[in-house]
Amino acid sequence: MKTVLTIILCLQLGILFSQEENRDQVINQANQYVALGNEVLVKDGNFPKAEGEYRKAIAKNPVNPTAKYNLANAYYSSEKYDEATQRYSEAAKVATNKLEKHKAFHNKGNTFMEQKKYKEAVEAYKNALRNNPKDNETRYNLALAKKMLEQQQQQNDQNKDDQNQDKDQNKDDQNQDNKEGDDKKDKKGDEGENEKEKGDEDNKDKNDQGEEDQKDKGDEEKDDKGDPKDNKEGQDQKDKEGEQPKEQQPQQVQGKLSPEQVKSLLEAMNNQEKKVQDKMNAKKAKGSKVKTDKDW
Repeated sequence: MKTVLTIILCLQLGILFSQEENRDQVINQANQYVALGNEVLVKDGNFPKAEGEYRKAIAKNPVNPTAKYNLANAYYSSEKYDEATQRYSEAAKVATNKLEKHKAFHNKGNTFMEQKKYKEAVEAYKNALRNNPKDNETRYNLALAKKMLEQQQQQNDQNKDDQNQDKDQNKDDQNQDNKEGDDKKDKKGDEGENEKEKGDEDNKDKNDQGEEDQKDKGDEEKDDKGDPKDNKEGQDQKDKEGEQPKEQQPQQVQGKLSPEQVKSLLEAMNNQEKKVQDKMNAKKAKGSKVKTDKDW
């Protein structure tokens, strides 16, 4: 019985030693991949090859914090900040001491600073200081991140106010446009009403003119039927002659005879001459000779 127990114990110890040997071998291989990655990255600046070596180390030993941390640094140097942030987080999880955690959180904060994610950077630097409160560089970065976060929040608030102001301005402009549209509509309606009123006035004038013409026509027809038009014209002519202005009547000018006076005077002279001639003829008939006076 003791022999069986001894055999089982030996087998377990053998397996344990074998596992320990394999684990040490895995760790050593992973470390070799990390060292090769560091070499090609530092000496040659060959990031793709260094990334490949770090990935091999992580695949060989997933709990190796150095491989994750160095891979994160390689991403950070290549400005692949999202990948760097992920690898720094993984390194902090598998870190075996506070110093390693401090470095992972500190560099993670730097990655957030590059992306202007200041709120996340503040939290990362705080975690770094929890693991190493004496690090002045992390303390300085934390103060800077807080200041940048405050400025960012102020800028966001200003942008929000500007957006609200623009929104209000757009609303006011829209209301103004609507008001102008209503004014134009009212003006157009007023013009239409004025046109309608003008049309009504024109129609009224036409109707009044038509009624006046019809009245005049009726008066003419009445003249034709009641009072002869010729009699009316004769009466008008008579009235016109009777109403001749005094200025148009002949006026006698002193020292000058009018035609009527000249005519009357000539008739009187003729009558007088006729009387004289008749007397002379009568004397001749009696045989007496008469001396005539010369007329001046």
